[in-house]
Amino acid sequence: MKKLICAFIFLSFLGCKPSEEKESTSSTVDTGLDRTVLPIKEPTYPAESELDARNAKAPARFEVKAPEKAPNVVIVLIDDIGFGHSSAFGGPINMPTLEKLAANGLKYNRFHTTALCSPTRVALLTGRNHHINNAGAIMELATGFPGNTGIRPNSVTPLAQILRMNGYSTAAFGKYHETPPWEVSVSGPFDRWPTGSGFDKFYGFIGGETNQWSPAIYDGVTRVEHEADPNYHFTVDMTDHAVNWMQAQQSLTPDKPFYVYFATGATHAPHHAPKEWADKYKGKFDGGWDKLREETYARQQQMGIIPASAKLTERPKEIPAWDAQSAEAKKLFSRQMEVFAGFAEHTDHEVGRLVTALEKMGELDNTIFFYIVGDNGSSAEGGPQGTYNEMMALNGIPGDASQMMNHIEDWGSPNTFPHFAIGWAHAGNTPFQWAKQVASHFGGTRNGMVLHWPDRFKGNGEVRSQFHHVIDVAPTVLEAAGLPEPKMVNGVTQYPMDGVSMLYTIDDATAKDRRTTQYFEMFGNRGIYHNGWVACTRHSIPWILGSAPPLEEDVWELYNIDEDFSEANNLAETNPEKLKELQEVFKQEAIKNHVFPIDDRRSERFNPAIAGRPDLLGPRKTLTVYEGMVGIAENAFINVKNTNYTITADVEIPKAGANGVIIAQAGKFGGWTLYMKNGKLQHEYNYFGVENTRVTSSTAVSPGAHILKYEFVFDGGKPGAGGTSILYVDDKKVGEGKIPKTQPFVFSADEGVDVGMDGETNVSNDYKEGDNAFTGKIQQVKVEVPPGK
Repeated sequence: MKKLICAFIFLSFLGCKPSEEKESTSSTVDTGLDRTVLPIKEPTYPAESELDARNAKAPARFEVKAPEKAPNVVIVLIDDIGFGHSSAFGGPINMPTLEKLAANGLKYNRFHTTALCSPTRVALLTGRNHHINNAGAIMELATGFPGNTGIRPNSVTPLAQILRMNGYSTAAFGKYHETPPWEVSVSGPFDRWPTGSGFDKFYGFIGGETNQWSPAIYDGVTRVEHEADPNYHFTVDMTDHAVNWMQAQQSLTPDKPFYVYFATGATHAPHHAPKEWADKYKGKFDGGWDKLREETYARQQQMGIIPASAKLTERPKEIPAWDAQSAEAKKLFSRQMEVFAGFAEHTDHEVGRLVTALEKMGELDNTIFFYIVGDNGSSAEGGPQGTYNEMMALNGIPGDASQMMNHIEDWGSPNTFPHFAIGWAHAGNTPFQWAKQVASHFGGTRNGMVLHWPDRFKGNGEVRSQFHHVIDVAPTVLEAAGLPEPKMVNGVTQYPMDGVSMLYTIDDATAKDRRTTQYFEMFGNRGIYHNGWVACTRHSIPWILGSAPPLEEDVWELYNIDEDFSEANNLAETNPEKLKELQEVFKQEAIKNHVFPIDDRRSERFNPAIAGRPDLLGPRKTLTVYEGMVGIAENAFINVKNTNYTITADVEIPKAGANGVIIAQAGKFGGWTLYMKNGKLQHEYNYFGVENTRVTSSTAVSPGAHILKYEFVFDGGKPGAGGTSILYVDDKKVGEGKIPKTQPFVFSADEGVDVGMDGETNVSNDYKEGDNAFTGKIQQVKVEVPPGK
């Protein structure tokens, strides 16, 4: 009764009776908004002279909402999978979710990417060519030249930001790989992180790849550890987070559309697949990659994925024949492909959980859903025989099958960081030539895409063959949402989108192409599409470093792709005038898009000093770090490769003696660690998980304050040479050893430096994973390289 009386008094104070329905004193308006300038300008309200609010009427509330009936947007992007891998496009890998969406949607068989990770992603998410985004290559290889700086201009606003400013909720899950590496630290800036690029929510990893069993995860801009679960896999984890976010968003704001960017780390290396998924393909690839190409090609023609006139291109001489492999090597190679296939099907299964969640929420029909099967062609970065540790390939060290035979049974497990052989990549790109990075040919740039949107059209798996590119996705979304492309954002005039909407293709399979010209370039591999013709030149090969001739000596090819779907018939000699015409078109497009000057270097550009990009530490030769600083990215840390260096730790040893990690860089598949065990100071160098070198102090370190020091004396010479490890306690030498060789260019693409522990995977097996914190007190650790380095 007291509560009712209080409520009556309160409502009386507001000027209404309990039984009365309170009159609305305001309304929401969304008419006449100028959406070409973002953020949308708030109205100017007249000054109010009425003293008492009860005698005044509030103006209509200003609120930006998405246009009426604007659909949800979901973009799924699978990593490093080829045109000929998925079952929906004639491949051997069962992908039922992709097939389900295709059966009620449309398949696009002339959809293109840039041939590499970061460039495709920035083009996809902004609608502008990759060089306009300053992403001529991956962010880790940025240079000082416009078109390659790694800094997205303010004149290029991402689709997520446009949608968010127009009333959408936005979220990204999985791989990002668009943030400049020198900005990946607590110091920011965070403008080019996902949450600074229009996404309200981000859960995933920032770099180009991650260990699927032990990922380096960020929630927003904060490093987080995944749950301790022996069955943990990142693709499952990111799907859980995506589903939870969608459900919560729709629960609280059911009338507000959402945009989800779901970019899996799969199927990029490391090829980490649950064993039960890989085992589903036992024996299915024993016939080899050449036979697989023929089988895929036949299915593609039978399914109408490719025209009956399309030819199967020849295998380049640089890719070995299956029949030339030894019987033992074939066992290894077969398992490589089994694991990759299981990895891909497992990924599609997780996409299926996302789709099922949308169905249960009643939102699938009102969602324009892009399922993009690859950000480039299948990757040949594993080399001729594949590699048990992909970081070796990224450092220019090819794998040797004879050294990997003991990993056949655990290929794809947490004990490996694997990538398959190039023959499988070539087969996965059937019927085209070449692979990822080779932007000159469709094996590097042609990927399947499925479009699904039941509220707009009811498809039945028809094929659309208009020529399109990832830059066309953002304009398609804007047209679907009824939104204009903004001319100004945050006071900055916008660079117009290079893309065109693809919605015109929905109702007319024979509609004339609206994309008539598109350039391609990656590491000197370049091509131009123009009015049904392609001119191209393959300049370099991903797995043969330093093999490229001078750019001016490259040999160009010419294809009429309106008649020659797979680029099988080179017309350069018979139609030199057409070739010359297209070369001039390429030149003009290259100049307009900041493609020149072309930079064909790869591994060397991991070094900021060589590449000419910013380095967070600049000219500093010392870095002092403190306990609790974990996950420091390699590009935000002193470069200790190919040089002398020292690590000096000011510590306090407890009475019981000390154990645990003082400082460690990277992890199980390469790195180094300075730690204590049973009171002794120890250092271990892990060479790609293949060879470990440990040096230990001769006696235990006594309790109390001490200065512990590690010194590495580089042998000199070529990158990757060895050196001498020396341990000191209070300036007294207590141990020495020889490291025969070191990692030349990069330790890890995801694992960083940890102070006071060793997170994710362990550098050393001499201490436990997840339970290796230093038991003493670390005052500070100073890492120093000599002047002039």
